[in-house]
Amino acid sequence: MTEHVWSYQPTAGHLAGTDLTGYKVEATDGSIGKVDKHSDEVGDAYLVVDTGVWIFGKEVLLPASTVVRIDPEDRKIFVADTKEQIKNAPEFHRDKHLDDVGYREQLGTYYGTGGPFGGRPA
Repeated sequence: MTEHVWSYQPTAGHLAGTDLTGYKVEATDGSIGKVDKHSDEVGDAYLVVDTGVWIFGKEVLLPASTVVRIDPEDRKIFVADTKEQIKNAPEFHRDKHLDDVGYREQLGTYYGTGGPFGGRPA
């Protein structure tokens, strides 16, 4: 199942109610953009990241489980994936996909159980 994909890891340092809008998002190999929108909802937590010039004019939806660490002092969020992994995720269109259950399942599979032995895809 993919429900754990939509929850923050206990070690990420996320505090419910913290506004993450504007935080920079760092993949394992560099910056991918800034948080434009986020949800703290239990079992449905995510980040919408504006990728700016990295993927020109695109946004990506990252399930909360991708967050490894949040640094409130530097206003940075570190995620467990590479830029390439994030770029290769199912394409996100806010108007179409934000509340689309099928898209969420597809993304949850990609980030949660899509890889070998139920892990992240390499």
